[in-house]
Amino acid sequence: MKRIASFLVTALVALTLSVPGADAATPNRTVAKEAKVASAAKAAKATKVAKATLSRPAAGKAPAANGTVSNAQAGKVNVGKTSSSNAISVKAISAKAISTKTISTKAASGNARLVRGPLARASKSVAVQKTATSRRGLARSIAVSRRKAALAAPIILAKPSFGEAAGLHAEQDALELRSSVALIIDQETREVLFSKNEKAVLPIASLTKLMTGMVLSDAKLPMDDVIMISQADVDTEKGSRSRLKVGTELSRGELLHLALMSSENRAAYALARTYPGGIQVFVRLMNAKAQALGLRDTTFTDPTGLSSTNQSSARDLALLVNVAHANPLMRELSTSPGYQVAVGTRTLQFNNTNRLVNNPTWDIGLQKTGYISEAGQCLVMQTKVAGRKLIMVFLDSAGKLSRLGDAERVRRWLEAAPTDKPPVGAPWAALPARVRVAVLGS
Repeated sequence: MKRIASFLVTALVALTLSVPGADAATPNRTVAKEAKVASAAKAAKATKVAKATLSRPAAGKAPAANGTVSNAQAGKVNVGKTSSSNAISVKAISAKAISTKTISTKAASGNARLVRGPLARASKSVAVQKTATSRRGLARSIAVSRRKAALAAPIILAKPSFGEAAGLHAEQDALELRSSVALIIDQETREVLFSKNEKAVLPIASLTKLMTGMVLSDAKLPMDDVIMISQADVDTEKGSRSRLKVGTELSRGELLHLALMSSENRAAYALARTYPGGIQVFVRLMNAKAQALGLRDTTFTDPTGLSSTNQSSARDLALLVNVAHANPLMRELSTSPGYQVAVGTRTLQFNNTNRLVNNPTWDIGLQKTGYISEAGQCLVMQTKVAGRKLIMVFLDSAGKLSRLGDAERVRRWLEAAPTDKPPVGAPWAALPARVRVAVLGS
């Protein structure tokens, strides 16, 4: 057997050596072998790549299979799986990117909402500040424009009162009063303690309302009758303001209270308008009452005193105060410090125009104030000073508080003077001749 085998091998070798082109085929086989090795190397490399790819988070799957495969097959399989895994990884990455984008968008939207609140409030605050600043700037501009207009406008002098026009303000007296007309009388003895231009006939403004109250009181009309303020009661002569709007309903007693205490013009006019016979009958009764009292210098044309044709003298007014003081209703209403009235759903507080009624050092039994430019500041009172009942009249006073100041000056002078009539050479004798001591009616 050994010999046969050796023979066959020898024959085979010899046959091989004898076949033509055998030497040429050897290189081809070598090349094929090299190609096969290269292919195996590529497959191994592809396998590495596939393993590396599969080891990434996106390709979290195990290798495909157990068992024996050729290197080429392994390469093909791994390359296919790698491509598939890469596609899956790309899809996963894309999905993550979309998810991340959505989350980022939501987060950004949430943050925008979170930030938008403070920013919106801040923007609103800035806008409000800008608006306030612009308004302040506009207000300043308007104020500057008004000042410039005021400076550029011609200066209009205040209309002089009748007393000033007549030269009564130039009159001097020992008490240095600011009123151009003054008269102080002892109510019980009718003795004139002090007088200054007491015969001058001047507009008396709202002192008129004393006569309005007396005529109404004499009529004995029901004080609880309701009266409505109408357009006819609105002041068209002086344009004075009133807190009693058209349509306001108050009782006759309330209107009289406001007319005497607060010098309410619409209240006084409404009282006269609703009097039986109307405003003309009422004014006629006012003048008739003046004549009956002996008021020779007194004339009335309206019940409020807004007209400058309502005129009187200090002597006539002293008589009027004396008569009015005898009326309890006139005393009570004219000296009331304050009064409230219900107007619709509101309650209005009215106060006395004479602040001396609130002064505890003054004992005032009746009073009335008045003012229009033609009359100046006016005041009449029944009061008690140094134990004496007095009637004081001040007309055409210059300055809003000067009439009250004159009353204070007179009171201090009387309190410092003797209670009896002084002889010649006493303080009263030092007064100028025009400021004399006399007896009313002499």
